[in-house]
Amino acid sequence: MIKSNHYLIVGGSTGMGFSAASALIKQGAKVMIIGRNAQTVEQAQQSLGANCIGFVGDACLAETTEQAIEHLHQVWGRSDGLYHVAGGSGRSFGDGPLHQMSIEGWNKTFELNLTSMMLSNRAMIRYFLKHGIRGKILNMGSVLGFSPSPEYFTTHAYAATKSAIIGFSKSIAAHYAKEGIQVNVVAPALVETPMAKRAKEDEQIQDFIKTKQPLEGGRMGLASDLDQAVLMFLSSENNFMTGQVLAVDGGWCLSEGQLK
Repeated sequence: MIKSNHYLIVGGSTGMGFSAASALIKQGAKVMIIGRNAQTVEQAQQSLGANCIGFVGDACLAETTEQAIEHLHQVWGRSDGLYHVAGGSGRSFGDGPLHQMSIEGWNKTFELNLTSMMLSNRAMIRYFLKHGIRGKILNMGSVLGFSPSPEYFTTHAYAATKSAIIGFSKSIAAHYAKEGIQVNVVAPALVETPMAKRAKEDEQIQDFIKTKQPLEGGRMGLASDLDQAVLMFLSSENNFMTGQVLAVDGGWCLSEGQLK
């Protein structure tokens, strides 16, 4: 059940986070979204309506999620779950194949994808423990964390962070299970988001995706393709699942993705 629950989505002003926020609100939930860009957050909040609160902040800073949770609690009195979507590619900072990777590319990619997640998860776990809430955390992974694609997707720091997210999530899921806190991971394949602009505009990659993600005739995923998984993991009726990784991948992990 989602109705009347209150959720925080870190990275909820665009893409998969925004789509999830919309799906949750349609089911009767109230959602706070965090984003770095004030204009984007405002536009998302207006689009999502009265059951959404926007919060501007950098997920890589500890105080961002801490302050957001406190504000959410003051307004609604309770937070039932966290969905951490925020992250990004470190390609522009020097992520890539290992022999070409810069230390800046490695560090920035880990900051964007892993440090930000640790900070939001830590803040929410502390909140759940303080208030005795059997809450839910859903973290954003990627199929690249366990199913590499060496021809077209060779950002090795990014893959390392997405693999680490699985270990991190399973570890905290195990530790806090006795408190009734659930932690799971959703792992999409190539989804049409702002970060996927390079892949969307590359004809060779699009041909590759036709066989690598063969469902629905072979296409990139849509942000909305993840919504049902998010609703399931965050539902108050889902009380017997933790430490799991669900690939929403259009068949990526089952396909050879033939190269022409």
